[in-house]
Amino acid sequence: MEAKHNETAIIEIRDLRKSFGAQEVLNGIDLKIAAGETLAILGQSGTGKSVLLKLIVGLLQPDAGSISIDGQDIMNLSLESLNEIRKKTGFLFQDAALYDSLSVEENVAFPLRRLSSLNSPEQKTRVQELLARVGMEAHASKMPAEISGGMKKRVGLARALALQPHILLFDEPTAGLDPITAGEIEELILGLNEDHETASVVVTHDLHGAKTISDRVALLHDVNIVMQGTFEDLRKSKDSFVSQFMRQGS
Repeated sequence: MEAKHNETAIIEIRDLRKSFGAQEVLNGIDLKIAAGETLAILGQSGTGKSVLLKLIVGLLQPDAGSISIDGQDIMNLSLESLNEIRKKTGFLFQDAALYDSLSVEENVAFPLRRLSSLNSPEQKTRVQELLARVGMEAHASKMPAEISGGMKKRVGLARALALQPHILLFDEPTAGLDPITAGEIEELILGLNEDHETASVVVTHDLHGAKTISDRVALLHDVNIVMQGTFEDLRKSKDSFVSQFMRQGS
């Protein structure tokens, strides 16, 4: 896919640093993501990929550095203003994080009921449209315990789209899925960016998936980004760690 380096950045991260006690997790992260661009964050387990997503959405606070979304430094925002940013951000958690006590339909409707101005009939129509988009309209009345892991990811994606966000964050969207289901989720993600010009960040260890859905990739190692560019840039890199990572992941 063609990178969008010249587009205005929707997300801009500068010199981001985060530690937990004596454990340094991120040190000096610099990233930009444009509208309509998908950036895949690659790296071994425990390298801070998921921490980076939580920092972007404000679930964690950095020790230093800045995160700007739509030109606003989220570190300096009030909780009310930060929540307005969050309304524009869809987050697909690694395990989908559905509410066990709510049906599929109720899970997708949850953000609409709390944060939208839609009335009940409009909410119902929106939920039906979202479930149809991810192929789950026939399972609206089921509970999370009654559907598969891949179905849960689909429902989680529908819920992430409920408020029509222009930023999407994905934490291991294909983890634990069979190749066919993983491919279907990847196709959904590709379709979203083509239709809505969202700025997307995908944390994954799946090289094939990253190549399929991303415009650019950033490889985390030893608390920093060792390389970022197109997938082809990574493949051609002479850096010893990058080469090792690509061999082991292929």
